[in-house]
Amino acid sequence: MTKFAMAAGLVVLVMAGMPEASGQGYPARPVRVFVTSTAGGPLDVFTRLVTNRMEQSLKQPFVIENKAGAGGNLAIVGMLQAPADGYTIGFSIDTTLTVNPSLFKQMPFDPEKDVVPVSVLAKFGQALGVPPSLPVKSVKELQALSLQRDMNYGSAGIGSPSHLSFAYLQAVTGIRATHIPYRGNPPTLLALAGGDTQASMVISTSLLPMVQQGKVKTLAYSDTVRSEVLPDVPTVAEQGYPGFEVVFSYVMVVPKGTPQSVIDVLTREARTAVMFPAVRDKLKAVDTVPIALTPAASSEWLRKNTAKWKDVVTRMNIRAE
Repeated sequence: MTKFAMAAGLVVLVMAGMPEASGQGYPARPVRVFVTSTAGGPLDVFTRLVTNRMEQSLKQPFVIENKAGAGGNLAIVGMLQAPADGYTIGFSIDTTLTVNPSLFKQMPFDPEKDVVPVSVLAKFGQALGVPPSLPVKSVKELQALSLQRDMNYGSAGIGSPSHLSFAYLQAVTGIRATHIPYRGNPPTLLALAGGDTQASMVISTSLLPMVQQGKVKTLAYSDTVRSEVLPDVPTVAEQGYPGFEVVFSYVMVVPKGTPQSVIDVLTREARTAVMFPAVRDKLKAVDTVPIALTPAASSEWLRKNTAKWKDVVTRMNIRAE
């Protein structure tokens, strides 16, 4: 009887541990979320929108930890230092995984070997703005003017979406301009409005207030479809550059080795959260489009953009400071 009781007790203990391991009982405690941006930034706002919905569904807190720096590398490293059990996840702009390997001489992790994409959840483009005094009305006119006079373009920093967008625009159109990196979008926009720079590409909702005030005019949008925030602004592709597309995305990731059953839960819940009507409405207001890709489609998205940006970084000789 003693041996039987011991065996029965062992079975009970093993079975008690099975639900969480299989994902059926996940999450059974709070989930730690590393975010690759500062608090209050677009990615941080997006992360909180999605995880708040996930908290309601999964009945566990998702605790945000903002860890900006090194193009998002610091946050991903922080995530990777935790056990791969689904209780530490990451939210990042895709450039951390797609651009950084080409941008940095040494990467502290391998995006393909160390990180698993749960879902590319949403995408956003960039709007091309110039000072009202600049005598151009299109991308082609900007290109022509850039051959006649010295021009500068501002960005939110080396390797930022605004920098990469304009660098790609230069590679495709032949626009000549010197890069002036700033620390974030606010000083970039101030320099643009003040005429210190002659062009910038930034997320449309950052540009919109200055457009409404008449301090900046917009020439183009970087996605293949027009922005819902700036519906009268043509895409770059519409202006004689077929196939031009620059979009960035918000992606949820976990460390390699996270149980597939847990990834399945996170995928289901995150995709449901980003498509929730109230969340979709809030994202639409900031010109962000939910796409909620599967893990397989997310991996393909990242592979495609890694190759694209490697070519741009090499051609335009972009290097991290």
